[in-house]
Amino acid sequence: MQQQISVITLGIADLERSKQFYSDGFGWKPIFENEEIAFYQMNGFVFGTWLGSELAKDTQRDSLNSPAAFSLAHNVSSREDVELTMQRLVDAGGKLLRPADEPPQGGFRGYVADPDDHAWEIAYNPTWPIDENGHVTFAA
Repeated sequence: MQQQISVITLGIADLERSKQFYSDGFGWKPIFENEEIAFYQMNGFVFGTWLGSELAKDTQRDSLNSPAAFSLAHNVSSREDVELTMQRLVDAGGKLLRPADEPPQGGFRGYVADPDDHAWEIAYNPTWPIDENGHVTFAA
């Protein structure tokens, strides 16, 4: 398995306030945004801020009122690798949060929590290519 992080998504309370902070504070400009989420292309990965209530729904948790109020993502190169990787993580002590399925925006994903309950999305998205170095690019 490649040693990589594809996407870091933080649960937030107010998208406009968050975008202002990252834009004004760091000079980052979203490459994609809607009423719930903003994505920023980083050096080799994508950083996202998503309304906490929507992130909670996607991970099938009641709320995100804990230190684990974010999800990390590990993108894989094929749809088949999603379930294989999820099973490997569960076998290593992880907890299945959401079985792999097709989200409305496309691709294939599921969620596994690490032993400390941090949510990891394991995802295949054909519009986010992964190069030979494991770098994912937002190319929607």
